[in-house]
Amino acid sequence: MEQKLKDDNLSDMKSIFLFTFIIFCACSSQEEKVIEELKKKEWEREGWNLVWQDEFESNNLDLTKWSHEIGGHGFGNNELQYYTESDTNSFIRDGNLVIKANVLPQGISSSKGLRYYTSARLRTKEKGDWRFGRIDVKAKVALGQGIWPAIWMLPTDWAYGGWPSSGEIDIMEHVGHDPGGVHGSVHTEAYNHIMNTQRTAYKPLSNIDDSFYIYSIEWNVDKIDFFIDDIKYFTFKNDGSGNFRTWPFDQRFHLLINVAVGGDWPGSPDNSTKFPSEMLIDYVRVYEVSEE
Repeated sequence: MEQKLKDDNLSDMKSIFLFTFIIFCACSSQEEKVIEELKKKEWEREGWNLVWQDEFESNNLDLTKWSHEIGGHGFGNNELQYYTESDTNSFIRDGNLVIKANVLPQGISSSKGLRYYTSARLRTKEKGDWRFGRIDVKAKVALGQGIWPAIWMLPTDWAYGGWPSSGEIDIMEHVGHDPGGVHGSVHTEAYNHIMNTQRTAYKPLSNIDDSFYIYSIEWNVDKIDFFIDDIKYFTFKNDGSGNFRTWPFDQRFHLLINVAVGGDWPGSPDNSTKFPSEMLIDYVRVYEVSEE
């Protein structure tokens, strides 16, 4: 009888443990579903369908979505950095993409001689290419004299010829010598910084040194609107002439994210520049207009 009571008690304990385990699993599963639904609601935008995104939640950069550009030829702006694919210059940390500009005392050889700074330039070409839509990038910019972080777009097919004929969309540019704000711009054959005719706007920002902002454009057949944290501050309109020299934005474009060092606009780093200098990207989300 005593042994039977022990067996019954053991059986009851096993049943209680199994029941508790099932409840725990069910609760955990339900909690995961709730978290996933909350994330989906965060992604939702009325009138828009999410078509491409990177939340940077894995341990490594998703190379099905991004490619590295490599080199140090100055990229048309007399920039001083050498872009690498090294995980010292681009990597995932705590759910953010980090693009880090470093000093390299020994230098690295390039077609323009030794480069003493390294950084990263990532692009979505042939992995994320869009014609019209909304782009959201939540980021905290890199800072310092001579530091030039940018979130921008270039044509995938260059249908109207080389730069600037096929266009450029600068969703966000920050020049480190001016910690007070950022720029949004477009460049075309008729409107570009070489001729000093670019179409651009400046947005003052507070706490830029430690704050994330959401940099966005909404791009359609008639215009490109620029936003920061959903507040519109600039519009570039299609003049309706059908002339690519003023509106080449009827073709596919892809996204680029980089931190340049030096160049014609920001100037060179000096003794005040602190390295490494990092830009953090919390997420990238791309939307198309909902058919509804």
